[in-house]
Amino acid sequence: MKLSMALLAALTAACAAPLKRPKLAPGQQPAEFSATVVKKVGAKYLLFLPADFGSDPRKRWPTILFLHGSGERGDDLAKVKVNGPPKFLDHRPGFPFIVISPQAPDDGGWDPDVLNALLDDALKRYPIDPDRIYLTGLSMGGIGAYELATEHPERFAAVAPISGFGDPDRACRLKNLPLHAYHGGKDPYVLPADDQATVRAIQDCGGRAKMLLFPEEGHDVWNIAYSDQELYNWFLRQTRGHPAEDAAQRPEAPGKR
Repeated sequence: MKLSMALLAALTAACAAPLKRPKLAPGQQPAEFSATVVKKVGAKYLLFLPADFGSDPRKRWPTILFLHGSGERGDDLAKVKVNGPPKFLDHRPGFPFIVISPQAPDDGGWDPDVLNALLDDALKRYPIDPDRIYLTGLSMGGIGAYELATEHPERFAAVAPISGFGDPDRACRLKNLPLHAYHGGKDPYVLPADDQATVRAIQDCGGRAKMLLFPEEGHDVWNIAYSDQELYNWFLRQTRGHPAEDAAQRPEAPGKR
């Protein structure tokens, strides 16, 4: 009891003591603070497992993280099947990737913290090869792919943003990540010039980036991109930390595909 009373007295005295404040002076001046913020995150997603999944329990699978566009937001996972790989996966059981397709909330976009936590959880749940994780997305998801790759470039073997753009001022963070950007030359919503500026900024840092420009296509160039087997072949040639040489090409000239 005496010890408890002594502890209570010490705590009371500490709370009553005046806070030590820095010396302040009038006028504008630099300041800073640091804190640790913990937040709870979560998301629903579609999970695709290949037909021969489980045939070899030792196998670690290449994995695609797909980010949909703004029209597929909400809490109905069927909407995620409107575009991109989820659109055809029900009809391609032999597709040789695990595919994770999360759904963004109605009132928001892609949060890199949510996606990063999703990858952490998926690596614990599924036999994913951590050196062969590929990131792609369209429109809002293309922008989200750039953002997530910029925040966590060390997580991915390659990234393919479609109808998106990134931040040229942070492009050097992507210099070691093979990147193929797809864009329609007549996209009225996400200007191809903004995507081109991001790709060139990565190249200027010595990065392995390429832009595939389709001059006569609009915003929905993803219909071409995700129907092209070469995209998936290119993914499979990339391993984290050991990118294939063909990822280092310069952007194709306007008018070429």
